Amino acid sequence: MTPDSPEMDGRRRRGQDSRDRIVSAMLAFVREGEVAPGAERVAARAEVGLRTVFRHFRDMDSLYAEMSRTIEGELSDLVSQPLESRDEAGRLAEIISRRVEAYERIFPFKYASTAHRHRSDFLARDHAQMGSHLRQALAKDLPVACAEPGRLEALDLLLSFEAWSRLRREQGLTREDAETIVRTTARTLLE
Repeated sequence: MTPDSPEMDGRRRRGQDSRDRIVSAMLAFVREGEVAPGAERVAARAEVGLRTVFRHFRDMDSLYAEMSRTIEGELSDLVSQPLESRDEAGRLAEIISRRVEAYERIFPFKYASTAHRHRSDFLARDHAQMGSHLRQALAKDLPVACAEPGRLEALDLLLSFEAWSRLRREQGLTREDAETIVRTTARTLLE
């Protein structure tokens, strides 16, 4: 069998299909609130053998990386569009709307990653990169507001996933109530 043979192409397609089903199964468990399903359950849901799971993902970090790429793909349209507003108050409102939408979509995944971040180099790096990226975007999109000492720090904290998670999870607020608090506090910071 040569690398370009039809048998090899079929084998690659089946392998990629199995890999995709494993990632989809893991994502489905996390969406349902299960932060650490066992490999056996993932294999059963993906309808593959347990050995297939371990053949495609030699460790959990490789599975986390694949899940992260899938989630990033789902959010790319939301985060890649330039802001439309020309004034800082309008841009801040757009930033809040986009972050709220993104945070709501990724909530179960971020919650699950927090549970595993202490033992995963990938999740620790991914978390740090997300925080850095969001902070840089904030400084770029609100340069006047963020030029004042301390304001960038306050806005970065207020608009972080951690603040959103606290409002939604620990304080039990609805999405609408949490968003109202973030908007009101952010506007106050801009004044």
